[in-house]
Amino acid sequence: MKIIFLISVLLILVSCENSETTNQPVFYDNNKIEDTLIKAVKYLLVRDKELIQSYVKRRSWNMQISESGLWYEVYKKTNNKKVEFGNIVKYNYTIELLDGTLCYSSDSTGFGNIKIGQSGKESGLEEGLIMMRAGEKAHFILPPHIAHGLIGNMDRIPHRSTIVYDVEILNVVDF
Repeated sequence: MKIIFLISVLLILVSCENSETTNQPVFYDNNKIEDTLIKAVKYLLVRDKELIQSYVKRRSWNMQISESGLWYEVYKKTNNKKVEFGNIVKYNYTIELLDGTLCYSSDSTGFGNIKIGQSGKESGLEEGLIMMRAGEKAHFILPPHIAHGLIGNMDRIPHRSTIVYDVEILNVVDF
């Protein structure tokens, strides 16, 4: 069976070499390509928003949306120290997918520790944390473009995934 497959592939390659194709340059319409990509991105953003809206509605969360697309709700508020750029923030968290799959949790990996503005973490997480104060709890929903993007994290978060953070700030330290 392998020999038949190899012979078939070889015949196809040989027949391709003997075809009378011209080596004419191929011209692409960059404007058409750009328009197609813009339409695709807009479609994906609308689709992500619809999925998130459905998720939020099922949970009866009262969320707001930032300019970047972060969905957030601080559901336990305090008057403690506000998180600012440059602070080191220690936090408990869970990260789930919209289908409820638990990806990570401070119960299994330990608390999170992040220096705001220099962490290399998801931009949506930093944006959400900077809206909070020590002792507060919040839900964040990060669409792919402010989470792990097109490729996921190559471990537990699949490509183009929207992720849901549940966060509790334990401590805020000036640096």
